[in-house]
Amino acid sequence: MVVARSRILDLMKAQCRIFSTTFNPERLRTGNKVLRQRLRGPAMAAYYPRRVVTFRDLQKAYPDLETWDDEEEERLEAVKSAKQRGKGAPKKKKSAEESKKFAGKKKKSVVIE
Repeated sequence: MVVARSRILDLMKAQCRIFSTTFNPERLRTGNKVLRQRLRGPAMAAYYPRRVVTFRDLQKAYPDLETWDDEEEERLEAVKSAKQRGKGAPKKKKSAEESKKFAGKKKKSVVIE
């Protein structure tokens, strides 16, 4: 028993109306699946805690106000003492010539037969 295509399409229309789905007889990709999903933005925003005001934010907001950051001072002292012991960051090169001068020679690989 062969049923006409128009009759099947009418049945599909009725089915889509009843179940609140989109009628798409050509079965084209429409993106409905993605559009029906809940939005992720609010959930992602709620996942991360709100940003707390830090001491550095206050210093940026009021630069003319004299403030004292103990943690920053301790960090600067640690960097200074590390540099004195020779454990600090290397000096930055100011020009291309200095970079080439201190580039160093490549080690030759030794082949053992």
